[in-house]
Amino acid sequence: MSSLLRRTGFYLGGVAIGLVIFAFLIRGRGVKCEFDYFPNARTLKNIRLKERHFSPEIRQLIDNKEIDTAEISNILRYGDVDFSRSKIKVDSCKLYIIEGMLRNKEIELTVHNCDSTARIQTIKRID
Repeated sequence: MSSLLRRTGFYLGGVAIGLVIFAFLIRGRGVKCEFDYFPNARTLKNIRLKERHFSPEIRQLIDNKEIDTAEISNILRYGDVDFSRSKIKVDSCKLYIIEGMLRNKEIELTVHNCDSTARIQTIKRID
């Protein structure tokens, strides 16, 4: 029985040393692990990866420099999808309501998520 405990100890010690070496090797290489398994994170990542189109209303806000595409990208990275108000049980483009922060104000994006594109339809401030 003591030989089994001894072998288990050697095994666990080897695994611990291996994990330390592995962490040391990947530290400076820009490797990052994103945890995209929850519905909110999966939906936002799906929208971010697609080609984005903007409605004329959003395009005008961008042209007038009232909002920037980087700010929209930030909302699509850190926002929260309101699944209760979104329409996801459709065959064509799904409609998502995404809430986020823009210049310390709560805003809401309406996004039509199609097969190959995501259309940012509206943006409005939540009071």
